[in-house]
Amino acid sequence: MNMGVLISGSGSNLQAIIDAIEAGMLDARIALVVSSRADAYGLIRAEQASIPTLALTKADYEDPLAADERISKALQDAQVDYVVMAGYMRKALSPLLDAFPNRIVNLHPALLPSFPGAHGISDAFAYGVKLTGVTVHFANDEYDKGAIIAQKPVFVAEDDTLESLEEKIHAVEHKLYPQVLQLIAQGSVAIGEDGKVHIH
Repeated sequence: MNMGVLISGSGSNLQAIIDAIEAGMLDARIALVVSSRADAYGLIRAEQASIPTLALTKADYEDPLAADERISKALQDAQVDYVVMAGYMRKALSPLLDAFPNRIVNLHPALLPSFPGAHGISDAFAYGVKLTGVTVHFANDEYDKGAIIAQKPVFVAEDDTLESLEEKIHAVEHKLYPQVLQLIAQGSVAIGEDGKVHIH
């Protein structure tokens, strides 16, 4: 499976995917890493792994549709099968969604539909929930509302701080995301007529 990975920051989930591929736990290759920021550390991770990169700037996103058209073309030129959003802080728009229908995967640091949006961890912590977690889902035209592929819970301890909860969430992300991508790579994931994801 050829993947394109979209990032915006440090790229820790990108690194987890790279490590899983190198360990033989994920039967895939990363054909292109696209960053919404030219200074994202994830670009360095990609370059260290000899993965081609494309970096956009804030100015590029002044026309979001044009930005997504550029990204979509780059991914198609790289012969990408699936698009993997890994800490990508932009919404996927029609040029991407139309080019990769039901083939854009996103990772969210909460148990959707609870705590959607860019601050899932801090929102859950501020609310005082005792259970949060990680969701992997297909992206669609509604933010954080695509069909859910997998979820894993994370318990919030009495002595957890926001920082310690973030560490626990990220540790789960780094394990769950490569596992789900392997299920996709082996053809075990499908969206049924009911609109729900079924894993075979």
